[in-house]
Amino acid sequence: MLENLKIFSIILLLCCAASAGFAQKTIVDGTVVDAETKEAIPFAHLYFKDSKIGTTSDINGVYHIETYYSVDTLVATFIGYADAALPVEKDIKQTLNFSMSVGSVELGTAVIEASTSENPAHPIVRNILKNKDVNNREKLDAYEYELYNKVEFDLNNLTEEFTDRKVFKPIKFVFDNLDSTEDKTYLPVFMTETMSNFFYRKNPKAQREVIEATQVSGIENNSVSQFLGDMYQNVNVYDNNIIVFGKSFVSPISNSGFSFYRYYLMDSTYIEGKWCYQIKFQPKRKQELTFDGDFWVNDTTFAIKQLDARISGDANINFVQDLWVEQTYNEIESEVWMLTEDHLIIDFNIAKKTMGFFGRKTSTYRNFVINRAREDEFYTGLTDVIVAEDANDKDQEFWDSRRHIELTDSEVAVYNMVDSLQTIPQFRTVADLITLFVSGYKVIGLFEFGPYYTLYSFNPIEGNRVRLGGRTSNAFSKRVMIEGYGAYGFLDHRFKYGGGITYILKKNPRMSVYVGGKSDVEQLGQAQGAFREDNVLSSLFRRNPANKLTGVEEVSGYFEREWFYGFANQLMFKHRTLQPLGAFVYEKYSGENKANEVLGSLTTSEVTLYTRFAYKEKFVSGEFERISLGTKYPVLELVYSYGIPQLFGSDYEYHKAVIRLKDKIRLGPIGYLRFQLEAGKFWGELPYPLLQLHQGNETFFYDESAFNTMNYFEFVSDEWVSTSLSYHLEGLFLNKIPLLRKLKWREVVSAKAVVGGFDPSNADELLIPSTTYALRQPFVEAAVGIENIFTFFRIDALYRLSYLDNPDIVKFGIRAKIQVEF
Repeated sequence: MLENLKIFSIILLLCCAASAGFAQKTIVDGTVVDAETKEAIPFAHLYFKDSKIGTTSDINGVYHIETYYSVDTLVATFIGYADAALPVEKDIKQTLNFSMSVGSVELGTAVIEASTSENPAHPIVRNILKNKDVNNREKLDAYEYELYNKVEFDLNNLTEEFTDRKVFKPIKFVFDNLDSTEDKTYLPVFMTETMSNFFYRKNPKAQREVIEATQVSGIENNSVSQFLGDMYQNVNVYDNNIIVFGKSFVSPISNSGFSFYRYYLMDSTYIEGKWCYQIKFQPKRKQELTFDGDFWVNDTTFAIKQLDARISGDANINFVQDLWVEQTYNEIESEVWMLTEDHLIIDFNIAKKTMGFFGRKTSTYRNFVINRAREDEFYTGLTDVIVAEDANDKDQEFWDSRRHIELTDSEVAVYNMVDSLQTIPQFRTVADLITLFVSGYKVIGLFEFGPYYTLYSFNPIEGNRVRLGGRTSNAFSKRVMIEGYGAYGFLDHRFKYGGGITYILKKNPRMSVYVGGKSDVEQLGQAQGAFREDNVLSSLFRRNPANKLTGVEEVSGYFEREWFYGFANQLMFKHRTLQPLGAFVYEKYSGENKANEVLGSLTTSEVTLYTRFAYKEKFVSGEFERISLGTKYPVLELVYSYGIPQLFGSDYEYHKAVIRLKDKIRLGPIGYLRFQLEAGKFWGELPYPLLQLHQGNETFFYDESAFNTMNYFEFVSDEWVSTSLSYHLEGLFLNKIPLLRKLKWREVVSAKAVVGGFDPSNADELLIPSTTYALRQPFVEAAVGIENIFTFFRIDALYRLSYLDNPDIVKFGIRAKIQVEF
């Protein structure tokens, strides 16, 4: 054991040493002397071969030179002496002493020729790529800076016909602030400023941003404030792929840039004392996720000095009509280039002639501290973005003294105008309609009524069904939410109901409790992402009638504790009674020549521990609900459940364990992969409705979480492994077909499989329906589809590849999905 620990320690030490050596400095000290007399040679010129990094020796012949760049030879020259060269070891500190011999000097004829065989921009771009790691600020051991961020949103494409409508008469004054850019008239409606300090450490990698102050028109929400800092709005041109609204755009200085861009040398001049080349870049092909623009690059370090880029006009991205990026870099210290000014403008529109909005971001960076890491404790904590408690309370004197750029008169007016808009009924009406469409709820004072899409539905068991529900709004409480609903079926003449109370104990990190219950019908074996059964769309678009429903009486509760962003536990208790409805009957075999025993219900009491780990997952949070912005790392979920016998009439004792791994893998310009792997097992004697009813789908809507050619209740297992994989090609091939290119369709291929086992000796005596099967071999289905049809639709052609002889199945089908993606 001790020997293994020693080996592990040595390996760990070597790994740390290798990691620490990345992009370190090469430092050389020494002297330059005459080889014969040993006298010092003052003012000798020394430089690294194949670079423009040099220095001179002092009056005593002593020199010092250092670089982050990859070099292998140091050359010394002096008039009257022969050049001398010594090998250099990279990334370490060393001493090299030169002894120079007297030599003759021959003056020849200098001839400068322009190569006709190569584009003159290409050698410059190759040098940029060669020195990318060194010029990228991520090479530094540590850095920090002060950031000023200003974000503004403007409504655009406002026509006189629109602004002259009667409904806007009470707010006519706001249109006095109309401005224009190119051919679009716009109205500023949102403005915010942020002051923060950003801290980065390379090894071990850590970063933290402290939001010191925010000033926001119309919104006071720390979750929103987090995303107004630098952590979530940072475009790094040195990355091979730049993520824009989830899409991977190829950087103009990507390692694969020559495959996507044409480069042209346009100009050269001094910029702030640095000789720079101007390189223009243009996409090679249409509709690829690329940029169009130019950059200035320093001729000595080949670091980017200025960048001016916009996404290519026909890039395959939705809702973003245009995007501009302007960046300025400065050499803060020798060979340390940092972004000092950043401008981003995005033009959002559903279509080119419809009303949309501009998003504008201006960031400036000051007070750099280079290679001075903080103590380890500074970088630890629950989150890497901290919003000061008094961030929203800073007075105008603070902002006048701290902001890097003065506000224009129109920007000052935005604060007053937007706050005034919040009180105008017509403006609130528009805002409420948007909220209704997105959330499904209509806000009226202390309450929210909805969801609207469950007001009416129908199925063969309940007949026509009406439902009314709602919940308390944030105006009622920001800690307590009470929700409930009532429904009635006109065929079964039964009243259904449900409700619950959520109490937020703590918001950062999140801690909450919930208690609730329901008496309703439910579709067992339905995926979590499916349309709920009381959604009117599920009633209208089905391939089989909804006659496999189950009556459910349920009381449940949970305690949720988030330890830090991305890691949470939930301890749940659930008591359920299941009653068969429609075509289903729960029967037990009673022996030959005897009538089977009919069971009226099944009852369970279950406690579950759920664990979710999503490293560095980000959220936008409301008071009670939040939306995950995802993580670039895999997500791990663990579930353990125990069925408690005889508790509140529970009939069964069992154990259940499930492990689930899912991830989104970006593949740069060729799309991305989504995959999920799940394994689970039951221990104990259980009837089939309580085992794993593999998730089917009997609607015409495509469900990514389900097997879309599998029927409900078709397969049951007490142990299983399932996987799904989808490859989104983002128009990789369709973008190259002239007749289809303008449609901006995107290809997608997917496959799903599950293998399971069912041991009859572990099953309860409840008889399994004749149309429910154990998995004797893997169930497999595959699909090919097209996304982005008319921007909002996806259509898949599905192929069932196994169990083709089962009754009432679909071997091939077309499924549709409504989705909103950039």
